[in-house]
Amino acid sequence: MEKDALLLGVPADRMVSLYGTTPPRADAGLEDVARAAERLADRVRALPIDGLVVYDVQDEATRTSIRRPFLPTIDPRHYSRQLHQLTGKPTVTYKCVADMTRADWSPWLAETHRDYGIDHLSLVGLPSSRGATSVLPLSEATRLAATHLAGFTLGGVAIAERHGHGRNESERMLRKAADGCRFFISQAVYDAETTIRLLTDYARDCAREGVTPRRVILTFIPCGRARTLAFIRWLGIAITDATAASIFADAAPLSRSIAICRDHLQAILSQDYVRTIPLGLNVESVSIYKDEIDASIDLHHALHDVAREFLNTPAAGL
Repeated sequence: MEKDALLLGVPADRMVSLYGTTPPRADAGLEDVARAAERLADRVRALPIDGLVVYDVQDEATRTSIRRPFLPTIDPRHYSRQLHQLTGKPTVTYKCVADMTRADWSPWLAETHRDYGIDHLSLVGLPSSRGATSVLPLSEATRLAATHLAGFTLGGVAIAERHGHGRNESERMLRKAADGCRFFISQAVYDAETTIRLLTDYARDCAREGVTPRRVILTFIPCGRARTLAFIRWLGIAITDATAASIFADAAPLSRSIAICRDHLQAILSQDYVRTIPLGLNVESVSIYKDEIDASIDLHHALHDVAREFLNTPAAGL
């Protein structure tokens, strides 16, 4: 089977299943980081996942004026290595290239492969093009990483909210694929219609260009607190006021958010593009609160039930 048809060893005709997390805070001690990794490993051990996602959460000052609602985190590569050692699962490690130079990039890639054992990267650029420039453009960083001797499997982000608002995210995905991206991970979905529109156009554009669609991994996240809502909105995730109100008006807000995510996935999977675009699921856990962390496990099970229903996938995995 061709390498491009595989992601984390999963063929294109099966959904990829991932669990995403943010690294511990930069001021956490080594023992605290180790405990966090052990707790996460215990949490996901019984889940039928193909791998983990470790985010590189950067300052969003160029995109939003809202003050950063959290402290900086440790190097995602360090956390990825720990999680891989504890779980035996591969990791997809995010890297923001906005602070890299051309001279630094190749050594960083070599170090990432040699010292951390990472071979799946998801590259992101500046959160906004307004008033800022990157020393190393994302397109160039992707091309350099794609031809690196380490043989990285590269991914990128897909943001449905910016598709159709003066920007064509589908065409951006085509360009990123041409640069070397072999998969995309979406921003967390709280609006099914924007995701449906993007995937519909992406399937159409791939057919027009005569190229095979890259895998698109759909991200979902539970939300049961106003503080969590503020954080994920700060990340750029679009949750309408009406959706937020319906979550917090419910006596069980986390159950309500899981139900909303289920409904969104059902709508997304009911479209024709599921026959041509390889898909995947990624459940994020970005909360420090136990009930929201537990809800991420419940959400994982709920979404996989939907996927099995719509895609007739085997119960042992996707």
